[in-house]
This record gives sequence, structure tokens and C-alpha cells, in this order.
Amino acid sequence: MFDNKPYPEGSGVIKWVSPQWLQDHLNDENLLILDCQPDIHDYILEHIPGAVYFCDKLLRNSSNGMPGKYVSRRVASELFSSIGVEENKTVVVYTGIGGFKGQGDCLDQTMVAYSLARFGHRSIYILDGGIDKWKQESRPLTKVFPKLTASNFEATVKGEYFVEYDEFKEIKDNQDVIVLDARPAKFYEGQGPWIKPGHIPGAVNLPWINLMNDQNKCLLKPVRELKNIVGSVGATPDKTVICSCGTGREATNEFILFKWFLKYPKVKIYEGSFTEWVSYPGNETITGSKPR
Repeated sequence: MFDNKPYPEGSGVIKWVSPQWLQDHLNDENLLILDCQPDIHDYILEHIPGAVYFCDKLLRNSSNGMPGKYVSRRVASELFSSIGVEENKTVVVYTGIGGFKGQGDCLDQTMVAYSLARFGHRSIYILDGGIDKWKQESRPLTKVFPKLTASNFEATVKGEYFVEYDEFKEIKDNQDVIVLDARPAKFYEGQGPWIKPGHIPGAVNLPWINLMNDQNKCLLKPVRELKNIVGSVGATPDKTVICSCGTGREATNEFILFKWFLKYPKVKIYEGSFTEWVSYPGNETITGSKPR
């Protein structure tokens, strides 16, 4: 979709790059490539030359019994240091369906990209189309593991990116706020694995998968089509857009899209999402296709 350069232009923390761009820069010393394929065997089977394996499931844990909470700043520092993340290196993130098990949903790359930004890294690229598009274009693959030196990366928590429960509950119904629910319609409308069915009152359903190519869930749809889709649900640049889903993972796809791809000025992610919302017995949920 893009010219052979990072997209969009400007100083955004997260950008998207094409397979051609990455192949042209494989040997750049200031580039760290992270393979976030869904299973370690997918990486062992095949990965882009020089890529270091990283599992996105390491980034969240339980906190006071609540699942899906991000690890502490200290833990994030250790995780990212161990794989060589450095302040002056751009990190390129990719994933795919997975050649060994074929169980990927392609959200690994947005989850890791968001987490890097959340913990203070300022230069992150996502490989548009992931390793599947790379393979489709017959680009080089390897089974060789790279030599890696740990870094001294110190994470900082960028609290301005997310909204926590109390603030979310206070502002979610404001006229200038739109809450998006990135889950599939069947969960938004009815019963999923949660203790209650439906969705947060007022949340508008925008399944993240609708923004991606029909044949490749790691590949964004064309820019004009993306703008039409988000506009059709009322997510306009004049509003504060709060991205949510089930556990906060699907919402990373929409948060980074609105904030850094479409460059909306006011975007937040509700990391606790529906899982946290329904953990409070007094909170109402709505079933069916309408927000309220």
C-alpha cells in the first residue's frame, strides 16, 4: 500500500513499512526485528533473517485477581532489555498465521507495538502484511537464530495513552466521546466467555477484523476504505475515541490505527475493557446490535 518508506510521514511513534522496505534495510545496525509469531515453533520453522523471537503473552498477568493487566515498569524493562531493545534503535514488529501450527490471529504485532509505545519506546514499525505477505513475495527466510546482546532499556509508563476504570466510567457517556468495541459482533451482541453478555452501554461495535484485508489479517485495507469504515460508525476526528474490546488486546489494533495511522488528535485505549467492566457486579451491559 505504501511507497518504499515508513508510513505515515512525520514524527509518529508507530509507523508501517512494506516488505520491500524491510528487505532493503535488513542489515541496518540501528534496526531490531521482533518476530511475534503465535508459537515458538512458528519462529523455529521460519523467520525473517535477523529477527529475535518475542512472545506477547509475557506482557500481561493478573493483578489482585484481575487478569490481563500489564506487567510493571520494572518487568517491562527486563523483558525488553533481554531482547535488545534500545532507545536509539527502531524496532520492527511482525507476526503471521504461523507456518507450524497455523493458529495466529495477527493481533500479536499490534499488541507488541502498542506495548513498546506504552512502555516508552519512541520508534516502532509494523510490517504491513506480516510474515505471510513476506512469504507470498518469496522473500528470504531462515532457521538461524541471531546473535543478541542484551541492552539497558529502562521502561517508562506512558499514562496518557490509556484510560483507567474510574476515568472511563466518568467520561464514556460524554457527547464528545465515542467508545469503540473491537470484538466480533457475536460477542458484542450476545454471550461470550464473560460473566455477562453484550457490551458496555454506549459502546459502538467496530470489529477490528473489518479494518484488515480479507485474505491477510496482518494487512491493512487501503487508506480511503479505512476512513470510510471508521466514519460510518461515527468515529470522527473531533471526538475523543476510546478503544476497547474484551481484554484490551483487539483494541490495540484500533488504538494504534486511530492515533498514529489516521492521526486522530484524541485517542485513548481502555485496557481493562469488557473484562474489567463486568467484574463490577453493578455495571449494566447491553445485548443486541445497538449501543444502548
